[in-house]
Amino acid sequence: MFGSIKARRFTRLDGLLLLVFSALIGIFAYRIAAHLQYDWQWEKIPQFLFRYDTEAGQWVPNYLIHGLLTTVRLGVWSGLLAIVLGQVVALARVSRWLYWRLMARSYIELMRNLPPLVIIFILYFFLADQLVPILDLQTLARQASPQMQQLITLLFAAPDQFSAFFSAVITLALFESAYVAEILRAGIESVERGQWDASHALGLTRLQTLQHIILPQAVRRVLPPLAGQMISLIKDSAIVSVISIQELTYQGTQLMASTYLTIEVWLTIAVLYFLLTFPCSLIVGRMDRTLNRQ
Repeated sequence: MFGSIKARRFTRLDGLLLLVFSALIGIFAYRIAAHLQYDWQWEKIPQFLFRYDTEAGQWVPNYLIHGLLTTVRLGVWSGLLAIVLGQVVALARVSRWLYWRLMARSYIELMRNLPPLVIIFILYFFLADQLVPILDLQTLARQASPQMQQLITLLFAAPDQFSAFFSAVITLALFESAYVAEILRAGIESVERGQWDASHALGLTRLQTLQHIILPQAVRRVLPPLAGQMISLIKDSAIVSVISIQELTYQGTQLMASTYLTIEVWLTIAVLYFLLTFPCSLIVGRMDRTLNRQ
C-alpha cells in the first residue's frame, strides 16, 4: 500500500554524526581512565562468569552466568503467563458486559498507575504468605526424584529456591499482563467493524467471531509491540532482585558488595543484558518489516 521503502545510503551527515559520537565516547573513556583514579581489575571478572570445577574436571557457570540463566527463566515463564493473563483481561475489556469491562479497566489502571516496586512488594509478600504455603511447592520439589529435581533446576530453579522463583514469576506476570492486555485490546479494536458485521451475517456467534476472525488478525497486528513488551519484561525482571531472587542484578549486587569491583561488575552486567536483549530487538525489527511487506 505504501510502496517499497528504499534503503538509505550512508551520507556525509551520517559520517559526521558517527565521528562526533565516536569522539564523545573517546573523551568519556579518557576522562574515566585519566581522572577517575580508579583501580581497574578487569582480570578478576572472568572468574565470576565461569570457574573451573576440579571435581568435574571442566569449566562450569559461576555467579553471573547463573544469574543470567535465572533472568532468562524468569522472562520466559512470566512472559508466557503474562500473555495468557493479558489475553483474558483484553477480552474482558472488549466484553459486552459492563461488569467485566469495569473489572478489567480497574485492574489495568491499578497496575499501570502504581510504582512497580510497590506492586512487587505487595504481590510478593501476599503470595509468599498466602498462596505458596498452601501449594507447598518447595516441599514437593525437594521430595521429587533426583532426575525430576535436575529437570526442575534446569527449567525453573533449585528446589530450595523454587517457592521464591514461583512467587517472582507470578508477580512479574500480574504486573506485565496489564500492559499486554492493552496491546491486545488495541489490536482487537483495530479490526474493522465491517468484519464483525459480516461474521454476524454469516451466523457466527461472538465467540466464534473472536476465535476465527478477529483474534488472528489482531495478534498479527500487535505481534511486534507484543514482542517488544516481552523484551521489556526481561529488563523489568531486574526489579525482583529486591526480593532476593538470584537473577543477574541480584548476583551483581552481591559481587559488588563482596569484591568492591563496582564499575567492572556493573559494566559486565550491562553487557550481559545487552547480549540478551539486542538479538531479540533485531528479531522483532525483522518481524515488523516482514509483516509490513505482506
